[in-house]
Amino acid sequence: MSKHYTREEILNSTPRTGFFGHPKGLSTLFFTEFWERFSYYGMKAILAYYIYYSVAKGGFGIDQGVALQIVSMYGALIYMSGVIGGWIADRIIGTRHALFYGGILIMVGHILLSLPNNFTLLLVALLFLIIGTGLLKPNISSTVGLLYEKNDPRMDSAFTIFYMSINLGALISPLIIGWTQINVGFHAGFAIAAVGMFFGLLTYFLTNKKYLGLAGLEVPDPLTKEERAKFIKILSAIAIVVVIVCVSLAMLGQLTIANFANFVTFLGVGLPLFYFVKMLTSKKTADYERKRVYAYIPLFIASVAFWMIQEQGSTVLAQFADTKTQLDLAKVTGGLIDFHIPPAWFQSLNPLFIVAFAPLFSILWVKLGRFNPPTVIKFAIGVLLAGVSYLIMVIPLSAGAELINPFWLVASFLIVTLGELCLSPIGLSTTTKLAPEAFTAQMMSVWFLSNAMAQGINAQMVTVYTAISSNQYFLYSGSIALAIGVLLFVASPFIKNLMQGVK
Repeated sequence: MSKHYTREEILNSTPRTGFFGHPKGLSTLFFTEFWERFSYYGMKAILAYYIYYSVAKGGFGIDQGVALQIVSMYGALIYMSGVIGGWIADRIIGTRHALFYGGILIMVGHILLSLPNNFTLLLVALLFLIIGTGLLKPNISSTVGLLYEKNDPRMDSAFTIFYMSINLGALISPLIIGWTQINVGFHAGFAIAAVGMFFGLLTYFLTNKKYLGLAGLEVPDPLTKEERAKFIKILSAIAIVVVIVCVSLAMLGQLTIANFANFVTFLGVGLPLFYFVKMLTSKKTADYERKRVYAYIPLFIASVAFWMIQEQGSTVLAQFADTKTQLDLAKVTGGLIDFHIPPAWFQSLNPLFIVAFAPLFSILWVKLGRFNPPTVIKFAIGVLLAGVSYLIMVIPLSAGAELINPFWLVASFLIVTLGELCLSPIGLSTTTKLAPEAFTAQMMSVWFLSNAMAQGINAQMVTVYTAISSNQYFLYSGSIALAIGVLLFVASPFIKNLMQGVK
């Protein structure tokens, strides 16, 4: 049985300052998260290349469409696993144990990737990474909140510092791991990711007891004996069904990547749908709350449309950077700069632009005062910018050049990041404001599932990308996002009315 600690006991057990005026525990979580994101984004920057590069180049030589499909499925399952990881922390082991065990599984996943080529080993490694990230990612953020009193004015600043660790890790790792992949090899790149996660675990192991005290050690809503027995039965039943289905499909020759992609897409669409139906039909949801959930649905759809394009940075645009972009700067600059750009370096553009522009956007919203656009309009702008980021790619592709100037790709990443700064930071706060009281945590799961749904759909879209011309793909995808953005603008008065006073 988990011991219960009061808020006061938790706060008294941690050093209250020592890290830029914040509790010292924030430094433990900052560096743990930095190294976890370092390992995640560095590995993801070269994952598609590892799968589709020829065996001679150190890869598996798998079809490009299938390779991009695997990366999309990996992204979708990462976001779905976070919902389960949050539940395990709340009901079984607490956030501190969840994030530590998660970190160990992530490190093991990267170590497996650093071993010689074996496709089964690759899939096992990705499974370790999915489970590990599901345990670590949601629970490290929750632990940050435990270091502060509910009304502590430093809370917003703490999360800003914490999110900086994410973007710094995401910015630096593709540069280091991308260069290593080109100059040494894939396995050396994955080994660096493993070492990164090891540093994160080491930081946590050496400082957590001293700096985090009692924060995150208790299990907030532990399973009762009856619930535990029921949980074991359900888990066993699911495991048996999965084994039977897999064996049956294998015997029929249907245990394929394509069929698994269909299953992930079905899950990605089905889970959010299940949550919406549950909230809208529940007797715990008041009438005014029901209207707010209806208002949230178009915002959710806009979010899915946005993340579909944003998350293709590590699939479609990663492949485009590798195969259709002029990476030899000597040819771009007329011999002025003699350097070959590692294609994985383009993965650093999104975090670079976030670090550069996030402070400007936060100042902009404040300066606009009463002219600050409402949530619906910000979402619409975000989706419109995502559409534009794809439509501008049509310009160089229409010129007929075999390889396009890399600055077009930089412009595409910049525009979609500006869209992200309009939509992503306010997504979380809007979700909490529109959530029915009885479903606050589950509504937060729905927000993260918008990304899972986007990547689940992308598991189908990326095969379309390799089947039609790049020109057509960017034109159609960009136009659909643009249409959704315009529809959101048009419907904004109706949606604002349903929001029942939430801005």
